[in-house]
Formats: sequence, structure tokens, C-alpha cells
Amino acid sequence: MSLVLPPDFGATPKRTLVLPEDMTKLLVQVCCAPCCGAVLECFKHHQLEPTLFFYNPNIHPRAEYEKRRDELIELAQLLGFAYVIPEYETKGWFAAVKGLEHEPERGKRCTVCFTERLTATALYAKEHGFSHFTTTLATSRWKNKQQVDAAGMAAQEATGVTYWSEDWRKSGLVTRRYQLVKEFNFYNQLYCGCVYSKESANHIKHVQLPSAEELSQSAQAFAQGQRNKEQRQISAALADCHC
Repeated sequence: MSLVLPPDFGATPKRTLVLPEDMTKLLVQVCCAPCCGAVLECFKHHQLEPTLFFYNPNIHPRAEYEKRRDELIELAQLLGFAYVIPEYETKGWFAAVKGLEHEPERGKRCTVCFTERLTATALYAKEHGFSHFTTTLATSRWKNKQQVDAAGMAAQEATGVTYWSEDWRKSGLVTRRYQLVKEFNFYNQLYCGCVYSKESANHIKHVQLPSAEELSQSAQAFAQGQRNKEQRQISAALADCHC
């Protein structure tokens, strides 16, 4: 079923939005259409034109990933937002969360997951001239905004690209989020995305989050790994070149 723009789309409750003074180009890491609907409506109201970055190697199985990806693409096209869909490559994500399979939601696995995804977002932003990046990961009431922001700041430290930590739940955006989910009739997601959250019977509970130093080390390691991967690809290409 194709998405249809609701009659009241544009009625964002967030009538005031303070932008970072030095922001010239914004990249937004998006996880799915339900989580970003109200945020994109807010952007349209304030005449912002960010690029959407659908980097989510945590989502499994592939069929689930493709459902969420395709719906996000349809929403972006309907609203006129540019978007980027990186290759769906899961090996690195599974390696990053190895040993954390049984962590509860909002635990260390989620922190590693957020840090990996936001660092990849910041790296893309750096390589393509974006001054800032933000994310829709914390729009859900099931996510810990402090945890997401800590991952965003670690990605900023690792790349030098500024993380915009706007709270996309305040000013009525949570209520508006769920209104738009119903009005658009978005795909009903039954888990956050990763196979461990789907299989886990753990309930959200108090957990000890990694320190800022641990987050920074994780982001730095991921960024260095990406740079090493790119260097290997360049070296392989040069080795194959007979010109």
C-alpha cells in the first residue's frame, strides 16, 4: 500500500526550533519511517532540507530490513527529502556486539550499536561536506536519550563533525509521532530491529551504561577500522590496475 500524505500533515507542535549557529548542511541518521515522521514534519515546517542517512546494519532478517528501508524511501520521496542508503553489510555489526548478545534493552549492546551507527553517519558526513549530524534514534519512548546522545558525542569526538543533540521528543513530538504512525498507516514493527531484541525475553531495567571514555574508545576504534578498510580497498584497486 502506497503512503498518502495525511490532510493535517504540517501541523507540527514544535513551532520553535533553535538551529546551531554554524550549521550549513545537515545529515540525519534515520532508523525507520515511524521514528522519523514527526521529525520530518518539523523539518518541513521550518524549511530545513537535510539528507536522510539510512544506515542500520542491526536490522534483521534482511526481509525486515527491506520493509523498513523501502517504507523510509517512499516517505522521503513523498516529502521531497534527499536520502542515502549505504550497503547492507552486517558482518561488522555482529562483530561489534559479540559477547553482548544477552544484554537487556538499553544495555551495553544498545550503546555499542548506537555508537557504531552514529560513527558511520559522522564519517559519511565528514566525507561529504556536512557540518552537522543528528538522529531519530531517541524519538521512541523505549530508547534512552542520554545513551543515544553519549554515542553521538563519541562519534563527534572521533570524526570532528558536530552532533546536534536536539530532543526530538519534546514540544509534543512524541504524541505527534504516534498520530502520524496511525495516519500514514506505517508498517507495524514488533521489535527494535536486531535479532537479539527479537529473541530476548528481557524487560527494560536499570543497567549500568559504559563510561564516556569507553564510548569514545569504541567510536575511535570503529572510525579507524573504517579508514583501514578504505585503505585496503584502495591498495587492492591499485594492485589490480595495469595502467
